[in-house]
Amino acid sequence: MSVSANYTDHKGAKAVELISGGYRAVVLPGLGCNVARFRDEKRGIEVFRYNSGVSVAEIMNSPEIWGLPTLYLPNRLDNGILRTSDAVYRFPVNEGRFKNHLHGFVHKRAYTVKEMGVQGKTAFAECVYEYDEKDYFFDCFPVEFTIVIRIEVSDKGMKHIVTLKNDSDKMLPVSIATHTTINAPFVDGGKQEDVRLTVPAQKRIVFNKRRWLPTGQQKSLSSYDRQYTEGTCPVLRDICNDMYTGGTTDVKGKPFHGVVMTDTATGKTIYNEVDDKYKFWIIWNHEGFMNYFCPEPMTAQVNAPNLDLPRDVTGYEEIGPDESYTAVQRFFTEG
Repeated sequence: MSVSANYTDHKGAKAVELISGGYRAVVLPGLGCNVARFRDEKRGIEVFRYNSGVSVAEIMNSPEIWGLPTLYLPNRLDNGILRTSDAVYRFPVNEGRFKNHLHGFVHKRAYTVKEMGVQGKTAFAECVYEYDEKDYFFDCFPVEFTIVIRIEVSDKGMKHIVTLKNDSDKMLPVSIATHTTINAPFVDGGKQEDVRLTVPAQKRIVFNKRRWLPTGQQKSLSSYDRQYTEGTCPVLRDICNDMYTGGTTDVKGKPFHGVVMTDTATGKTIYNEVDDKYKFWIIWNHEGFMNYFCPEPMTAQVNAPNLDLPRDVTGYEEIGPDESYTAVQRFFTEG
């Protein structure tokens, strides 16, 4: 396959198609710069959750559970409250049964393609959303910022780079995640029971399961938790918010900062490598029988701005006016 970056139609929606090194990515700028599809054509690996029969309109109703959505202020905020060092903001409670705000809003916004093209063997697209008073969310969160998502596809896989820039005179809270939906099975013709997930879990984050908020406690790994470090089947059973501090796992005798997903029948493997900004992993699988699972890297704990804990424990950060914050991850395959 040649290297290319072009506009295309994806189920009636304007999309960007990036091709290089046998990989193909389809990006939807109009839906949060979601990577709607990422495929290894040579190995027959469908990395992210994808269904040819599901329309873009259906995906728009639940953008968190398709492709690779980027979340800013991900997961839950207790009663919708967000406490920064210089303000208190009140977000809408959109998770009524638990009385929380869930997942922020940038994954539902229409981004602008700022730049697209080919550099050597890399096809790329850079999408931008400028958040200001024109966004209806601004009434509850009046802090201007710009979010830039750059997707690069090469023979080394797909790189996902997200940057926040504070355009306000206030402190900007920082918590970023991708709600990474991995197809199960991800190998063409494969079986769900052959999928294994390895997570570099170090400590378990303890949750109050009545509202799925952290208690502030961390525990040593139990025999259940250690299944993740050894490789466990992440589907065909219910996994709900298993969250861990992240370290490294061993890949070919070297430390690897990320998660590994393997099809045991074929040996084909997906790697999701993250930089040190991503300090936590949370695992969820929509009750286990929806043909996907989510190993989600997060820069901060759930409800981090409101936890009465040091920031080096919660992962929560803030950036001042004109400052920026960037987090990077990469997906690639073998087998």
